[in-house]
Amino acid sequence: MKKDLQTREDVAKLVHEFYTKVRQNKEIGCFFNESIQDWGEHLEKLTDFWETNLFFKNKYKGNPKKAHIEVDQNFNESIDQKHFGIWLNLWFETVNDNFEGEKADRAKNNARNMASHIFMKIYMARQEKNLI
Repeated sequence: MKKDLQTREDVAKLVHEFYTKVRQNKEIGCFFNESIQDWGEHLEKLTDFWETNLFFKNKYKGNPKKAHIEVDQNFNESIDQKHFGIWLNLWFETVNDNFEGEKADRAKNNARNMASHIFMKIYMARQEKNLI
């Protein structure tokens, strides 16, 4: 039986395994590999994000919407909904491979909501840019 996400170490394991898959993915890896300069620092930041998200700790400092909009702009507005689908499938796979329980379910639900929200923010930023 798998355990639920309980500690920062659990979250770090999830984040590291997930981004190993993301970086190797032919369809979405480029967005990450060409945008992130310091993977060690980025993985720490993402661990802070998910620890804050899952355990309601106040560790994460950042603006994921702004960061994703900038990446989309750097890639000529080529990030599509299918890319978020791939990201989400890899996230679910990684969670399911390692954990089960309330926090694991929250990690999947929050990722689903976040993917939809960030994609809509990217789309809206494109529309605002075209109005100028």
